[in-house]
This record gives sequence, structure tokens and C-alpha cells, in this order.
Amino acid sequence: MTDPRIVPANTAPWQDLRTVWDDERDSRQCSCQYFTMDRATWKSTTPTERAERMRERTCPGTPGSATTGLIAYIDDAPAGWVAVEPRTAYVRLRTARTPWLGRAEDKDDPSVWAITCFTVRTDFRGRGLTAALATAAVEFAREHGAAAVEGYPYVTQPGETLTWGELYVGPVSAFEAAGMTEVSSPSTRRRVMRLEFA
Repeated sequence: MTDPRIVPANTAPWQDLRTVWDDERDSRQCSCQYFTMDRATWKSTTPTERAERMRERTCPGTPGSATTGLIAYIDDAPAGWVAVEPRTAYVRLRTARTPWLGRAEDKDDPSVWAITCFTVRTDFRGRGLTAALATAAVEFAREHGAAAVEGYPYVTQPGETLTWGELYVGPVSAFEAAGMTEVSSPSTRRRVMRLEFA
């Protein structure tokens, strides 16, 4: 695979972000907004409204502004996306079972960042792009002052057939490739992976 070029979303055109999300039905419906809303807000919004909310959060085409993720290019084609920002930005994480079971964590600690979502376009899957995006997200969090970064991957079983939508949180292997280690196992299918920065 050609090495991907991975850049903050605020340096990319909005159409490139849309190209990544529009390639897959679940991503097109969500625009990476599931974790940013409580259940009632999620149910009351349309895909168009979620996309507009994402445009406001990513600030495409405006370098220097705050942004909420990274976009990957392969041979100048928009190929993938990862969401990463302070954990406090993700409203649904506050009430979700996965991040907190068995851990005494301050949910309001803004120094902990979270990697919540990946999207890789169909033509670019199977090339290690999710691991590359996870690694870039870790570095992005570090460069922006995070004390730690964590993710909430899905555990895959040998020979298991999955839909891509089930892996939007990423596989454990992608987080391991980014230097993260397991800190919690809240269910048989989910892990909490984390990296503390010195």
C-alpha cells in the first residue's frame, strides 16, 4: 500500500470528508455523530442535520481552528477517517457502560482524549489503514496536550464474519499497533485500550 497521508480534518475540503462517509450507508447516516449526542437528540436529528453538525465540528478548510478528527489520503484520494478529541466532547460516553465498568475514572477530565470512530472506504480496506489512522490519532492527541488517549474497540473472533458497521469503533489490533494497551474488559466483545503520555 502507498503510505497514507493523514491530515487534520480542518485542513481538508468538506467534500473529501463527505466522500469518505458517503461511501458506506452507516457512515452516511451518522456522519460520526453518534457519540456526540445523547439518545434523545440522536433520535430527533436527520442524517442531513448530523452532517451539518459534523461540518461545524470539523471546520473543514480552516487550518488553525479546532477540529474533531483526521482524514487519510492514498494517492490523493480521500480514503479514511478517524474521530479523536477530548473525551468530554463525547456526550454518550458519559452514560455508556463500556468506558466505565470496573474503572474509577473522572468522566470530566479534559486531558483524556478518546478515539471513537473509524471509517475506511470500501476500495481501501484490507490495507492496514485503520491501524495507520489509530497511530496518527494518538500522535494528534499527544501534540495537542492530551495526558492520555483511549479507545473502545470491538473484539473479533477467528473466522467471524462481520459487517463493516460493527467495526466502526476499530479492532483491538489497530489500537495495539498504535501503542495502546488494554486497561479494561467490560464485556466479552469490548475492550478499553489506553496510552498514558509521559
